[in-house]
Amino acid sequence: LVQLQESGGGSVQAGGSLTLSCVASGVSSSSLCMAWFRQAPGKEREGVADITTGAGGTAYRDSVEGRFTIARDNAKNTVSLQRNDLTPEDTARYYCAAALFCSGGRWRRSEEEYWSQGTQVSVSS
Repeated sequence: LVQLQESGGGSVQAGGSLTLSCVASGVSSSSLCMAWFRQAPGKEREGVADITTGAGGTAYRDSVEGRFTIARDNAKNTVSLQRNDLTPEDTARYYCAAALFCSGGRWRRSEEEYWSQGTQVSVSS
């Protein structure tokens, strides 16, 4: 099993910046395909961004509005999600997910998938 722990959530003013971090325990995060998801109130969970193993090629979902960036920091064994110019529409619970491999540059459901407990991001106007 892989354990994922998020940090960085909280209340943010519109126009501000968001940086979330996900650390993997017991394994190098660089060996995992990882992704960020979010679920807004009353909406279905949606993918935000994906990052592949190793060199960390990235992919962003069509549903994402605004400038999200997913990146690895191998020295800290973390994967981050960043965005500037937040809007109230970014209010959601954010989750990171991991799998052994990416398929076609995207995180996919698999027999070995792992999820964080999520962190709430609330953007106020």
